[in-house]
Amino acid sequence: MGSIKVNVSDDVEKRFRMLAMRLFGYGKGALSVAAEKAFSEWVARVSEVLEVVGFLDDPVDAIYGMLSHVKKSGVELQHEARKIRARKVEGECL
Repeated sequence: MGSIKVNVSDDVEKRFRMLAMRLFGYGKGALSVAAEKAFSEWVARVSEVLEVVGFLDDPVDAIYGMLSHVKKSGVELQHEARKIRARKVEGECL
């Protein structure tokens, strides 16, 4: 059996311990059972995503050409994005 030492924030540790013991009991091994279930769930989710997306050697290749249909330049898109963000901020302030 392997072991992994990880560091998490105090808040996460406290909540994890509390929930793990509530769910799996206050005996020896409750944290290990909860951690293994958490790791297994994470591995399953990430594996599923990677199967759909696929592992890319070069992430730029994945997005290359996605905006080829857009007729605006990069600078024009940046200016438009700035205006949209400014409108959002104004809307939040009102």
